[in-house]
Amino acid sequence: MRVIAVMIRILLQLKHDKRTIGLMIFAPIFVLTLMSFIFNGSDYHPKIGITNAPNSFINKLEDNYARVTIYDESEAHEALNQAKVDAIINFESGVPNVKLEGSDPSKNGAVIKLIQNIMQQTSPTIKPDITYLYGYENMSSFDNFGPILIGFFVFFFVFLISGVSFLSERTSGTLERLLATPLHRWEIVMGYLLGFGAFTIIQSSFIAWYSINILGIMMVGSFMLVILITILTALVALTIGTFISAYADNELQMIQFIPLIVVPQVFFSGLFDLSTMDTWLQFIGRFMPLWYAADGLRNVMIRGKGWNDIQGDVYVLISICIFFIIANVITLKKYRKT
Repeated sequence: MRVIAVMIRILLQLKHDKRTIGLMIFAPIFVLTLMSFIFNGSDYHPKIGITNAPNSFINKLEDNYARVTIYDESEAHEALNQAKVDAIINFESGVPNVKLEGSDPSKNGAVIKLIQNIMQQTSPTIKPDITYLYGYENMSSFDNFGPILIGFFVFFFVFLISGVSFLSERTSGTLERLLATPLHRWEIVMGYLLGFGAFTIIQSSFIAWYSINILGIMMVGSFMLVILITILTALVALTIGTFISAYADNELQMIQFIPLIVVPQVFFSGLFDLSTMDTWLQFIGRFMPLWYAADGLRNVMIRGKGWNDIQGDVYVLISICIFFIIANVITLKKYRKT
């Protein structure tokens, strides 16, 4: 009977916590639906730029569903540099010179396999000459996914820890006592963000250093740019975590936001090829902060790009930080008007 009494108490407690019930039911449905859209995307068809090739070869590429674009030589290299195509092909003396964009091993493999199959059918004795713009022949998947994983783990742990910590400040009465002082709401928010931010800067910098120097993730560009992007990623997670914590009553509810806030970030970060998804899903990905963090980190670490190529990602991350700082100040209105 005592066991039954405990069971009834738990059920009654859940009955009054409609948010928990809703998230337990609808969060898995939401994630599974999102996964169905992503994994039911179309097969990947390589994007290939042609500067000089026989029509028969081009026809073979198109017959194998490759997306072929004809360029002049300067346009082709610019398209490859901007990752608009996976490879450019230029025939010289009957030999296909293939230059791969190189940052994604799976796309490299798809292009090489396609070209080798076509050459095997048409000219078995001729082997294509393959070079790489970025990356290298035996580049591992971990080198490709490493920058994305750095961004994800920085985002995930800062989001969780900052949200729970700020929630603890509120439930313990510390925030209420601060609100009773002459401090303005923006001063309280900035104080908390700077306090938590000092730790997140150390954490994100250490994660980036460890991943590159100890785990050996591919690193071509500036380490300082990597630090900049990881710090901004941490600050974005910090501002979002503190904002979301205002709508949680306990740590369990804070954790329940993970499937809604963090999990979608994974699907749209670049771990999965967005180009095979529906257009509207690709559009949604542009609203995910982790997409910009991952894009910036991959551009620096794999492609060796500089400030001019990542400044768009940096400015978006800064804008998201500012937006949620303002949102945090506004949210405190429900505790104090000024």
